[in-house]
Amino acid sequence: MMKKILLLLLFALLLPLSYTYAENYPYRSDVLWVTVPNHADWLYKTGEKATVEVQFYKYGIPQDGVTVTYELGGDMMPADATGSVVLKQGKAEIPIGTMKEPGFRDCRMTATVDGKSYKHHVKVGFSPEKIQPYTQMPKDFAEFWESNKAQASKYPLTYTKELAKEYCTDKVDCYLVKLMLNNRGQSIYGYLFYPKNATKGSCPVVLCPPGAGIKTIKEPLRHKYYAEAGCIRFEIEIHGLNPTMSAEEFKEISDAFNGRENGYLNNGLENRDNYYMKRVYLGCVRSIDLLTSLPEWDGKNVIVQGGSQGGALAVITAGLDNRVTACVANHPALSDMAGYKAGRAGGYPHFFRTEGMDTPEKLKTMAYYDVVNFARLIKVPTYITWGYNDDVCPPTTSYAVYNVLTCPKEALITPINEHWTSDTTEYGQLEWILKHLN
Repeated sequence: MMKKILLLLLFALLLPLSYTYAENYPYRSDVLWVTVPNHADWLYKTGEKATVEVQFYKYGIPQDGVTVTYELGGDMMPADATGSVVLKQGKAEIPIGTMKEPGFRDCRMTATVDGKSYKHHVKVGFSPEKIQPYTQMPKDFAEFWESNKAQASKYPLTYTKELAKEYCTDKVDCYLVKLMLNNRGQSIYGYLFYPKNATKGSCPVVLCPPGAGIKTIKEPLRHKYYAEAGCIRFEIEIHGLNPTMSAEEFKEISDAFNGRENGYLNNGLENRDNYYMKRVYLGCVRSIDLLTSLPEWDGKNVIVQGGSQGGALAVITAGLDNRVTACVANHPALSDMAGYKAGRAGGYPHFFRTEGMDTPEKLKTMAYYDVVNFARLIKVPTYITWGYNDDVCPPTTSYAVYNVLTCPKEALITPINEHWTSDTTEYGQLEWILKHLN
């Protein structure tokens, strides 16, 4: 009897958890779009014609007789064709057409049911392995960055480090670090995670730069498995703002100093020497200085890993610093930013959507800070993942980066993904890193 009671109690405790972790797909939406290109990998050769079967369900029921309107255009480009189809038993076929030049074509759909409109899109690629960046490397690119690194290195490694008890576990120790960058008082903050009781010379080090924005370091423990697997991980911000500030304080700062026309990614763009991101790129190198100074570092392995702006900074750091031994990046931003000049998608932050950005001076500066030019310098194993439906860091620009890499490289392509990666994909990056340790 007692055993039966215990089993019932256990079931009662587990039942709420089962509801938490067994949400239906799609997540809390009444409708589900399914798009199935007629090539299973969503890829075609230039000149081949693509079609996509569109399926639309409400409450899991195929919607018969519903009209789906659509527009077609290049990746991030205006529509060049429009049309509509009527669903039969919840399905219809849309002709996507083709492309003469390597790139992506986007089908943007709208269905209206019971007075409410629902939108979806799907991108398919045409010979994307042949995409080459519009951005060219300036002749003095290497000289410019070597000079700036040399200047930054004159400032001694200086930082504070205090225990962050709220992020310590039985397996991980965490410290809040303030890392000074120069004698002007500029700094960056980061959470430094160690395996509990790490010994001298035992740990690979991993630098994790942040995604775009002026914000706190989100959920510092979400990647605690790096330290649990024996790595020291340094998760940083880039603006010199203490991540323990409240969300309200970060929002006030972002609202005041990060508008579309005057945001940090635009700040000083007309001059390569005064651009805001110069300090950020050099701050990543200084972060490597810190990590390789730690007595627990194994003396061999230095990995950079990040997504979006963080993916850009990972690639940039791997190109800038020959101490890096492996690079992992999700859908890197800041990639072939001037690609719009070629009549196709350019990289985040999509400068040319803002009036006044397309000037010779700003274009010149972009080339010194573009991810594709740092990618050209990487010699170490590199692993990149991206999705095709991403409108933040479009697939055209991820291919532009991947295609110029001459180092050992691997890609995980997840066509359906927009600007996100799954927990499984992110954990898989740690597994890739562990397989590539020296």
